[in-house]
Amino acid sequence: LFSCLFLAGIGQALAFKTVIIDPGHGGRDLGAADSYVYEKHINLDVSRRLERALREAGFKTVMTRTRDEFIALSERSAPANRYRNAIFVSVHFNSAYRTSALGIETFYRSSQSEKFAKLVQSELIRNFGATDRGVKTGNFSVLRHTKHPAILVEGGFISNKTERSAMLDPQYRQVVADSIARGIIQFNRRRF
Repeated sequence: LFSCLFLAGIGQALAFKTVIIDPGHGGRDLGAADSYVYEKHINLDVSRRLERALREAGFKTVMTRTRDEFIALSERSAPANRYRNAIFVSVHFNSAYRTSALGIETFYRSSQSEKFAKLVQSELIRNFGATDRGVKTGNFSVLRHTKHPAILVEGGFISNKTERSAMLDPQYRQVVADSIARGIIQFNRRRF
């Protein structure tokens, strides 16, 4: 597991200061679900871990939700757009009818977000050795309506028994969070 030491000392020269973290789904919106594992809970746990890592690195963080509550899609981008000098990351886990589907993918919409998506995806794949489903454009509401660089991460498939079991391990969720944090830090350095 990563040490928080990799984050030390990077807060001196931040190209952006605020990271909006969006734990997907919540409340009555369960997201992907299988065998009593609900995406909304996994998303929130990873997002809290990501928030901790980024704060230790000197970033200001804003969570679109901090508990199990429903937040309309239209209200998820609004906080990001109120901040200057910010980026947006939406945390999700995937599902498919084909239970053999597996792997990690990261979505972006605008050209300003492509490098951000590639850096985060690269860290996730490097640290997991997971199936790389790639970096793709997506027309998701949170990406469409956020004015800042914005990505949506799908950190594995709840519908896949092996990946679902891994998600139940706090260590796995920590590595997802740390990998996203590393990608954010790299994106910050390259934009400065």
